[in-house]
Amino acid sequence: MKKMVGRWCVALLLSAWSCVQAAPVMTGDGAVAGRREAGLDVYRGIPFALPPVGQWRWRPPQPVPAWRGVRDAGRFAPACMQQGVSMPGETPPEVSEDCLYLNLWAPPRRAGRRLPVIVWIHGGGYANGSASMPLYHGDRLARRDVLVVTVAYRLGALGFLAHPALSAESPQQTSGNYGLMDQIAALEWVRRNIAAFGGDPRRVTIAGQSAGAMAVSALLVSPRAQGLFQRAIAQSGGIFEPLQLAPGYLLANAERDGASYMSSLGADTVEAMRMLPAGRLMGAGAGAVTHPVIEPHVLPLSPYEAYVQGRYRDVPLLLGSNAEEARALVDVTAVRADTFEAGIAASVGALPPALLAAYPHATDDEAREGRLGLERDLRFGWDMWAWARLAQAGRAPVYYYSFGHRPPFPADSVHAGWGASHYAELWYMFDHLDQAPWAWRGADRKLAARMSGYWANFAATGDPNGRGLPRWPAFRGAAGKVRLLGDPIASGPVPAIDHLRVFDTVYSSLRGKAFGLP
Repeated sequence: MKKMVGRWCVALLLSAWSCVQAAPVMTGDGAVAGRREAGLDVYRGIPFALPPVGQWRWRPPQPVPAWRGVRDAGRFAPACMQQGVSMPGETPPEVSEDCLYLNLWAPPRRAGRRLPVIVWIHGGGYANGSASMPLYHGDRLARRDVLVVTVAYRLGALGFLAHPALSAESPQQTSGNYGLMDQIAALEWVRRNIAAFGGDPRRVTIAGQSAGAMAVSALLVSPRAQGLFQRAIAQSGGIFEPLQLAPGYLLANAERDGASYMSSLGADTVEAMRMLPAGRLMGAGAGAVTHPVIEPHVLPLSPYEAYVQGRYRDVPLLLGSNAEEARALVDVTAVRADTFEAGIAASVGALPPALLAAYPHATDDEAREGRLGLERDLRFGWDMWAWARLAQAGRAPVYYYSFGHRPPFPADSVHAGWGASHYAELWYMFDHLDQAPWAWRGADRKLAARMSGYWANFAATGDPNGRGLPRWPAFRGAAGKVRLLGDPIASGPVPAIDHLRVFDTVYSSLRGKAFGLP
């Protein structure tokens, strides 16, 4: 194994990338050897569960067999099976069904020192994404005395298929949520092993963006995740809408959709499904089974109901969304006043008329702006406002932000016109401006330094505030102040709150009770 590591380092040296092997670390499964890179110890491709292939497809993640000797942790593992990419412009990752690995960036270990840990859950709509995407690398946050762990989890139908036959073979008589189980298995690995890397298992922050943030909302209410983390960060994603608008999340309906999906593949048994090549499972029909499931074992209640009933982890919470989320997700160039409602129905399904009426669309210009506003608030804005209000019932503080800064996206790039869109905050909170050769300004670098400082402080103490940073007050009350992340950083009202209140009224009507009532 030492010879293998040495040959790998020589190859990297020939490509002009410095490579020094870090001292091996003994985990509960065996020793791993990472790399010392620019003063950090970096470990790539550490397995946290058995490959979920063959008989283990659509089963809970299983323990990794212990190994002898030193395992090389110098290369990223393939991403989980998927089609497309999680972000426009991203390089498609190498994929494999054998994908349950994590990556770790750590400052050098010092005797007696235990550092806070951020466990990052990538986004991608549960259908794609990668733990090795360069934007998620922890090399900058780790310089703020934080360990960063990025985790993979099964995606698409491989991660979230529910089916009556799968439920019947389960000891818990349930199915779906294999991707969430993978995230929990990774957190269990962190609890068992992170101290060996210099991390503090009593200061673990789960963090995610988009579908990763939705997963954070699920982990906060999952009985299987009890005791695995002490803080949470959620960026532009949560599961708080009425289930009347998403009935497919209920187990019986998810099993029905899974049965239809299986039939579409020409398979009549689970055994036949387990024999299919993984690539066949990633087709368009998988979209109906690519989401979490409300079921008794992992997610007994929706996050909304769990919060209302007080059945959630009461931990410090940092959350928010972006001012122009939809610009990266929806092309509105063809939106017209006379097709406004039909276009929305085709995109997200029929919505209550009151929601549509809240966004003026009498002219084509109004319709385009209305579509962007509705998509922003429907997908992200209301969920984060709802989550912040619900979490205030606990004792732990809630820190709520709105990211309104416009990065210098080039006009000739795939990012043109995005503004403060979905994804835009990631370059700043990871402090990764230099990954993109854009015309960054002093204001961009100042914001990146402050945001990464807020995130690191929060992981360390449960409070983002610290020396040299504008004070970030905790969110109080339904109309409390939020941290406006831009140039300058300031405090202000909840953005678009009048629109969000319309969602409250409509959703309360669907539920038959006022917001927050059990």
